[in-house]
Parts: sequence; C-alpha cells; structure tokens
Amino acid sequence: MGRGRWRTAGSALVRVLLVWAVSTLTMLVLAGILPDFRLQSDDGDSITQIGLTAAWAAGAFGLLSALVWPLVVRALLLVPALVLGLLVFFLNGSLLLIALGLIPDGRSEVAPETAVVVAAVMSAVASATSTALAVRDDEAYRRRLYRLADRRRRRQGGAGTSRGAEAPPGLLLLQLDGVGYEVLRHACADALMPTVAGWLEHGHRARPWRTDWSSQTGASQLGILHGSNFDVPAFRWYEKHTGEVMVCNRPTSAAELQRRAIERTGDGGLLTLDGASRGNLFSGGADQLALVLSVSARRGRANRSRAGYFAYFSDPANAVRTAVSFVAEVVREVCQSVRARIRGDRPRVSRGGLYPLIRAFATVVERDVVVAAVIGDMLAGRSAIYADLVAYDEVAHHSGPRGRDTDRVLERLDRSIALIARVAEHAPRRYRIVLLSDHGQSPGETFLGRYGLTLKDLVRAGCGLPVSRRAGRTRSGAEARAAVLAALHRPVEEDEEAHPGRGSEPVVLASGNLGLISFPGIPGRASRARIERAHPALLTTLANHPGVGFLLVDGVVLGRDGAVARLDVPGEAEALLAPFGPGAAEAVRRTDAFPHVADVMVNSAYDPRTGEVHAFEEQIGSHGGLGGDQGRPFLMWPTELSDPDPGLHPDPGLHQSLHVDPDPDPDPPQVRELVGAEAVHAVLRRWLREADGPQVPVAPPVGGAAAEPAGRPVEEPPPGGGNSGSFPSAGVPARDEIR
Repeated sequence: MGRGRWRTAGSALVRVLLVWAVSTLTMLVLAGILPDFRLQSDDGDSITQIGLTAAWAAGAFGLLSALVWPLVVRALLLVPALVLGLLVFFLNGSLLLIALGLIPDGRSEVAPETAVVVAAVMSAVASATSTALAVRDDEAYRRRLYRLADRRRRRQGGAGTSRGAEAPPGLLLLQLDGVGYEVLRHACADALMPTVAGWLEHGHRARPWRTDWSSQTGASQLGILHGSNFDVPAFRWYEKHTGEVMVCNRPTSAAELQRRAIERTGDGGLLTLDGASRGNLFSGGADQLALVLSVSARRGRANRSRAGYFAYFSDPANAVRTAVSFVAEVVREVCQSVRARIRGDRPRVSRGGLYPLIRAFATVVERDVVVAAVIGDMLAGRSAIYADLVAYDEVAHHSGPRGRDTDRVLERLDRSIALIARVAEHAPRRYRIVLLSDHGQSPGETFLGRYGLTLKDLVRAGCGLPVSRRAGRTRSGAEARAAVLAALHRPVEEDEEAHPGRGSEPVVLASGNLGLISFPGIPGRASRARIERAHPALLTTLANHPGVGFLLVDGVVLGRDGAVARLDVPGEAEALLAPFGPGAAEAVRRTDAFPHVADVMVNSAYDPRTGEVHAFEEQIGSHGGLGGDQGRPFLMWPTELSDPDPGLHPDPGLHQSLHVDPDPDPDPPQVRELVGAEAVHAVLRRWLREADGPQVPVAPPVGGAAAEPAGRPVEEPPPGGGNSGSFPSAGVPARDEIR
C-alpha cells in the first residue's frame, strides 16, 4: 500500500517537473522570438543564468495560475461571459508580469502587450503537455479524474447521490439540436459520425419519433423536459389578453412557459432528482444549471445560468483553445459563404453581418462550454444530465440541412460525443448515454426568395392595407442569437414585435414554415365569419397562394381551390392533409384546442417529392411547421434500457444502412413512431425509474397545481395517438448553483 502511494507521488512529481521543463523551454523560445521580451540583465548573462531565470519565471507563473486564477474568475462573476473570455488574456498577462517581477535582480522585462501573447502561449503549452502526459498513462488519467470529482464533492459538502460501485447507473441525455432521423442515417452511412455508427453496430438502437405541429426546440424541449407543451402553438405567437408576443428563445418567455408547464403537470421536471441542465431553453427541474435560457433573465449573483462559462474559463488554457477555434470558425464561415456565392448555389440566404460570429459562438464557444459542463457532471456522478448541442441547427438554417458545411459540423459533434464517452469510462458511476434530437430540418427556398414578398406583405395585401415596395426580411428565430445575447448579459427582446399595438392591423409572425396571423382588435379567437366580414379577400388570397399549403381558422382547415375540412368531422382533415404525412390532421386538431392558437395559422406548401418547404423566415433549412424531415427527429438508446414501447421497434433501415444482413428477415416488424414530445418525456422518465427506482412525489411550487397521488392514472391521449395529457412524477422548483 505504502509502495503504491510512493509510486503515485513519484509519478505526479515527474509529470510536474516535465511540465515545468516544457514551460521553461517555451519561455526561452518566446524570449528569442519576441523583441519586447527578454530574460537577462542589461549586462548580459550566461546561458545557464538565462535558463535559471526562465525556470524561475515559468514556475512562478504556473504557481500563480494554479492558486490565483480560480479566485480571480469567481470574483468576476457579474462580468458578461463573453467579456470574461476576452478579459482572460489580459488577466493572464498580468499574472505573467507579476511572475516576472518576482525574479531577483530584475533580469526580465516584457512589454504589457507582449505579456498577453507570452501568457497565452505558456498556458496552452502547459495544459497540452499535462493532458498528453495524463492520457499516455491510463492510471494517472483515471486518478486525475477521480481527484477532480472528489474535489467537487467536497466543495458541495458531500451532497448528491452515493458514489462507488453500488451507485446505480446514471442517464446522460445528449440532444443534437436539429439533426433529423434521415440526417443521422446518412451521417452514419457516410462515416461522418463513426462514434455514433459504432454504437449502432454494438449496443444501441435508434428510430424516429414524430413532433407536434410546432416542430421547434421550444415546443419539443418543453415537452421532453417538463412533460407538457400544451398551448405552445409556434416559436412565437401573440397573446391577446396581455398584448405581448411570446418568443421561445426570449428568457422572460421561456421562464413563463416553464412556469405554465410546471403548473399544468404539478411536477418540477425530468431532472428534478440530482439532475443537471446544460445549454437548454428550460431547466427540467434540475438544481445544477448552466447556459439555461429560462433563468438567464435574472440579474445579480443569483443568476447561475451562465455558471458554465465561468467554470470553463477558470482554466486560462481553455480560453486560448476556444479563442483559436472561434477565429478559425469565423474564417471558415466567410470562406464557405464566398464559395457558395461564386458557385451560385441556390437557394441561398444572406450570411453576412454578425452571422459569422453567431455561428462561431454556437459551434465553438457553446459547444466547448456545454461539453466541459457535461464532463464535470459525470465526474461529479450526477444521476441525470440533459445537454443541448446547437451547432448543427444553426449552420443548417443558413447552409441547408445537407452539404459540406453541415457535414463538417456533424464530424465535430461526433468527436465531442467520443470525448464525452471516453470520460464516462472514468466517471465514479456508469452512464447510459442516450442521443436524441428535438426536430429535424426541411430544405427549401424561402417564401420571400421564391415569391418576392413576405407573408406579412401577402396578409396586408389580402386585408387591403398598403404594402411596402421594398420587401422586408423576417429575422431568423435560431436559438444561437438568443444564447449570444444571454452570454453578453443583455436582454433578448425583439422590440418591434414584443409589444405590437392594439390597433386594427393584423400581427403577422413567423416560425419556420409556419405563419401566425392575429387580429388585436377582435377579442378572443376570431371566427371564420368574423374574419371574412372584416377582410373578405384575406382567406381566399392566402389559401390559393402557391406558397401556402393550408390554413387553420377556428376549427376549419382551408386548402387550395376552395377545399374545406372541419376538424370535428372524422376523416375530412385526414384527407385534406394527407400530403403532409401521417398524423398531420391529429397534430392540427391538437393545436386547434390551444387557448393561444392564432386567429389564422398558415402552413407553407410542401413538396413530398423533394421534401421542400418555404420558410417565412430567412432560412433555407427550416423547422416549425408540417412537411418533410423537420417533423422526424430521432431517439437512440442503449439496448440495456427497455424498448420505448413494446409495440414499437427500431427502424431496421438505419442499421441496414451500416451493414448488409446476410440473412435478412423476410417479414420485418412494422415500424411505428412515438408521437409528440410528451410521449418522449414519458419514455425518458421510465428509463430514469429503471435506474433509480420510482421517484417520490413532493409538494408542488407555491401557486401551482396540486400534485396528484402517486397512483394517479396518466391522462388518456386523444384519438389518433395525440398526447395532450401530463405525466405524474415528483418535482420541486429548480434552484441555481455555481459549479
């Protein structure tokens, strides 16, 4: 036992000395390259003296970085996260100046601006060397991970689930935002995602599920994490009783939607018991939060939504690596955009302005911070983790769901998944890793690009109102923009739409290829007769436009050439909406029952041959309505978990795309789909119970609905497989915590 301790201590000492030696050599090289950095006195020194000076400075800088840096970062908690990322370089340079000032006899000198460069290089080299040494020694790597986990547990006072061999397996849920089922199939078959493909070959199964009519992150993630997405008709919608527009990626709206879901279900969410929520719109009831939009509207030290940034940037080497990758991603986007213009790619949308920075934030900064937070959660042994990686969704909106741009993003996502899986092998408990997506993406030219006017222009023309000669553009509703503003500690508001006037002019909003029209001057939901009296040409103009697929007006579906189907008449809506795929009529019927459904819901045209739709926003890869791959995300789980439904089977097509079965089943089982995000929530909650046993009901939040008894039956879904019910389970309001 004692010999093992001495061997461990000796190995650690050797690694420290090696890192110190590499840092010393790096400092000597920088002193020889940079004109404003020297490590010798004015009279000159011997090579030995210069080497000792470099060793002294490297050691002092390393010690200051280890002891002072975490305290400095925590003291800067209220600084906006992205500002902190830039401030890292200047603070790191200050530590180097202090370290050089500790050298006897004033043998060193460096300009302040050069100190920033030297400190950044030194941090990156030291971190890379330390990591490389640990990776080469599996035992050392495992010990390092255990030390990190033990340090976190001590900081938190030993809270959390019991660790060790007796701890039940944890559940890690990774959401690949916007990656549809078909995209996953092609990515695995084309070797873009070898890690995921390997899992499907050995130990995982996957199949699609079907979204609600509102096929976007707000509705899907609210249903998945909180068990109810009732009354979420779109990404943004107008509520007449308040005169405000709700937007899923606005922090105040996200907080209200989460409150409504908790009140409806009487439950805190999927992650209530020892859970962590990372990079999501909603907390899921977790008490460990980072980059969660529904709490980012809070101010002051009580706001923990951005805790992940500070945990990540507490290592200055992380800032260096992320900054380099950030710049590379900006350059990559500019080059890809220029190449698309030169090739004359169609369809195409504007990719200038701040978009390269927003893309780099989503694909680099947010990815790195979320992955680091997930790794920290696994090392701490949390029982349930849900994290959202938004990179693919952001790029697909502007580059399209398929192509070289998104292929590169899928490759990097696979590498992140592989990194998480490697760390999971060293976690204090075993993890079952589930991959899933919240929606897919449907390609197609924008409504404006195809027809030269926006949906708002068409509505105004149908109402007899003046239309601007200059075609306006509808701002994209991608989640990354909101995440950037939240990281900058700025409110995410759309001033021109947040508080529309209560006049007679219609409010027109877009959610991918789903449009919403509301009339503020008409109290309650406007009937078809009322709309036709006020604006006789509007509904006919919309329904017969080639870019419009169908309208929903007060329980009636309107199609082209005067087609009408009442939702309360069996079979009528099914026949009219058949081109939009199975379950389309039931999805529309469910949305029609929402209190805040718009007066007129407009779904764009859909071409079943090409899978194309026309987004009412500036997106050539879109989601939000019915039509195509946007409504077919995936669920991928390890086979040791129970099947999502005994009557449902994995789609054999995905696995056959990876290898050829020499003896194929002549009569394969029929593939069915989970319907709606609430159904996915029920499956995930069952998987949690399989690991940890039944969850114990606790008191609901003050003012919320009373919790049902533990044996309360689940609400029966409406005919046709819809799921408007809520699911009984335990929950408490989320509290925030700094990691």
